[in-house]
Amino acid sequence: MDFANLHPYVYYATRYPFSMGQSANNRICYASSLYLISEGKGVIHTCGRTYEATVGSLVYIPAGQPHHWVADKEDPMVHICCYFDWSYIDRRVEFIDPSRICYDESTLVPALIGPAFPFSLPEHMNVENLRLWIDYFEKFYIENKYTNERTFVRSLKVQSNFQQFIEFYLTFALKEEHIPNLRMSKLLERLDQDLIQGSLQPLEVYYRELRISRGYFFELFKQATGLPPTQYVTQFRINRVKDDLLFTNLSITEIADKHGFSSLHYFSKLFRKLIGLSPREYREENSEV
Repeated sequence: MDFANLHPYVYYATRYPFSMGQSANNRICYASSLYLISEGKGVIHTCGRTYEATVGSLVYIPAGQPHHWVADKEDPMVHICCYFDWSYIDRRVEFIDPSRICYDESTLVPALIGPAFPFSLPEHMNVENLRLWIDYFEKFYIENKYTNERTFVRSLKVQSNFQQFIEFYLTFALKEEHIPNLRMSKLLERLDQDLIQGSLQPLEVYYRELRISRGYFFELFKQATGLPPTQYVTQFRINRVKDDLLFTNLSITEIADKHGFSSLHYFSKLFRKLIGLSPREYREENSEV
């Protein structure tokens, strides 16, 4: 899946208490699912693997993966759970509710199974601050109903809270090579704001705030953005320049000055190096499109 197409969307989230010894029939969820065990215990079976589910267990089941639960006979588990897709799937033509579970594999409609996440996610983990996780879930509890004109505004709030939860979950679940260092993510937010506001600080200010060396800062920065810091800043400015070249009547000299380039000659030389055209050529060529 292309990361640009990732827009996680929750259809159903709730608290579900099991009865003593209750067994949930083998099922295939069309959407992906996350289960947090808030009380009690039980087991989950999936694809020949069995996990003990105790308080604090967090279980992720990708869309289309068969699984079934069995609650303990004396201390049955309670699920805090949600059903979601990594990008929205419209199943209204086929199903009366958005989070459909198939109990008979012969009736499964493969084309309606939700997308997979691009990286492998652990099926079973244990969380430490249980109350924090429950609080996250409770903010996006939602009925298993399609959104309509009466529920649209509430759905916006639910989806917003779910997006925050997914960020929290992925930070917890993914290995660090797949996501930027958390401190670097916060720094990038500030750096982008400083660039937009025209108040960029010397790079030394940023890595000193992180209390890391210049070399380690450059390493983390490139992991997070794919570019060294100076090139990231330059690319950011050039992208803003391109907008002004195409959508304003500012002169090229005014644009260079506006975006903090020290001289028109340097600006023009850098622009040609990165874009392959001079600023004037870029403006003329794209204005004709």
